[in-house]
Amino acid sequence: MKLVFNILFIFLLLIAFVPFFRRFLFHLLVGRQLVKQQERAFRAQRQQEKARTKPGGVRVDSTPSNANDSSRFQGGEYVDYEEVK
Repeated sequence: MKLVFNILFIFLLLIAFVPFFRRFLFHLLVGRQLVKQQERAFRAQRQQEKARTKPGGVRVDSTPSNANDSSRFQGGEYVDYEEVK
């Protein structure tokens, strides 16, 4: 019984004070499940995208506007106004 207590005590000390051991234990317990969940979400997203596009249809991605487009701006309409005091 004392041996089990000592082993458990050492294990708890390792978890508390050794970051490498803590990261390794976290990876064993949670890391694999996290990677699996990310893969499932990615596959589900890809399936949704495939379901949205019709077979033989055309998919158009919008292109980002260039910075040069804003330099072509010549000005706007002139609007009359009255100053209110």
